[in-house]
Amino acid sequence: MRCARHAPPRPKELHTRWNAEIVARLVAGTTDTLASLGVAPGHIDVVDVPGAFELPFAAQQLLRAAAARGAPYAACVAIGVLIKGSTMHFEYISDAACHGLMDVGLRTGFPVILGVLTCLTEEQARERAGAGADPARSHNHGIDWAVSAVEMALLSQPTRA
Repeated sequence: MRCARHAPPRPKELHTRWNAEIVARLVAGTTDTLASLGVAPGHIDVVDVPGAFELPFAAQQLLRAAAARGAPYAACVAIGVLIKGSTMHFEYISDAACHGLMDVGLRTGFPVILGVLTCLTEEQARERAGAGADPARSHNHGIDWAVSAVEMALLSQPTRA
């Protein structure tokens, strides 16, 4: 997860340990883009969690703790990769993570960017992390998530006095 705090922005990265190689590419895409948007690379802290199911709880705890310290985050990006297997586990975890992250944003009043890929194959996940076999079909979605985080942080600023 990446969290950008109000001036000066200090992102907090929260990501899953599952599918680590693909997640690392998404994290790099997000980090590099945040830096290109003016967030100092030295202001990016990293926290990981076991899996996508744990992202909503961790996001909520980090957002609440930062707000309680008087240093609220402006936005968070939760990063993970889910790849469908042969059981219903994928559907349960995808649904719980996606709805849970949306709920955290609505309950806390802070933007939470859904940076969880839900893919049918590992190749689909690699393409969405910019590492697919066909470069023409590959794009690192971490770039988009960083842009969304900044946009939503700016959108929510007037409500934070």
